Amino acid sequence: MLSILLVRPGATDFDDQRRIKGSLDMPLSECGREQVRRTAQDVSTFHLRAVYSAPCESALTTSAELVAGRDIRVKAIPNFRNVDHGLWHGKLVDDVRRQHPRLYRQGEEYPNLICPPEGETVEQAKQRVFKALRKVIKKHRDGAIALVIPDPLASIVHCILSGEGPKSLWLSEVDTGNWELIELESSDLREPAMV
Repeated sequence: MLSILLVRPGATDFDDQRRIKGSLDMPLSECGREQVRRTAQDVSTFHLRAVYSAPCESALTTSAELVAGRDIRVKAIPNFRNVDHGLWHGKLVDDVRRQHPRLYRQGEEYPNLICPPEGETVEQAKQRVFKALRKVIKKHRDGAIALVIPDPLASIVHCILSGEGPKSLWLSEVDTGNWELIELESSDLREPAMV
């Protein structure tokens, strides 16, 4: 059995302000640094075989804290970059709710279908991350590994690994500084269904 620690990096200033960060590369905020310290303490009892990270600064900083004192190198995976929110980068989530109520509702009810202007759909991000996940998981049949991925992409990874449906895009947009354990019985991932 493979144990996967799915770690959301600590918060950035945009997360603290409830702004859409998407694929923007930002450092951790003071709140985010504290979240990372707590997360590193929480997962310190796991004997990790590997740590794979999104290539953004917040994920790499979080990963570095997780491997401190361990004989593990962090491997950055380009396809673990967060969802590209195009022209919505930097917008307040509340502004999208007020200015685009129909799109906001769609992000709550059918997050796989939403596509910000000049961005990518959640479905496109799912297909991209699935390929990278399959390669990582084939390398590890058992033991424990950590995946450090920001939301909303971490929520997409959760859906792929658990088989559960997607949650609201807006809830996952500002979900930071936590982790969950997912146990995989098989290293054979199923291709995610297209919507």
